[in-house]
Amino acid sequence: MTDAGAGTHEAFVRQCIDLAAEAAAAGNEPFGALLVVDGVIRHTARNEVVTRSDPTRHAELLLVSEASQRLGRDVLSRATLYTSTEPCLMCCGAIYWSGIPQVVFGCSTTALGAVAGGSLVISSGRLFEHGRRAVSVIGPVLEEEALAVHRAYWSREIP
Repeated sequence: MTDAGAGTHEAFVRQCIDLAAEAAAAGNEPFGALLVVDGVIRHTARNEVVTRSDPTRHAELLLVSEASQRLGRDVLSRATLYTSTEPCLMCCGAIYWSGIPQVVFGCSTTALGAVAGGSLVISSGRLFEHGRRAVSVIGPVLEEEALAVHRAYWSREIP
């Protein structure tokens, strides 16, 4: 990754990894996300799929929903969504329709799929290429750190 904000990206992705670890400690799958606007964290979210018995309670989707209600499209148009793991198809849709222009992720869907046996392993960049509005995707950033949380979680979940 070559990006002028690489150090900043790493700091925010590391916070997402911490949120993912908190989600796992609470009994959920290890995913965390945060929204940064003008250099300031405005919202954070952790995966709640297991504890809420709802497969749509992904960290990114929760974050986008809350931020959309509280901040509005003009603020979201200046935001960057950071996430511990590359967003899935469902979360990419939420990000796209919210107007958020940039995503920075830790662990790639390919690496997650290899650890967790995932399905629908499609890169977010590939998904966003099909939209009329550009969404910049940066990642993986700190992939080994992000992947460590997944390895610990999925090794205890998968027989």
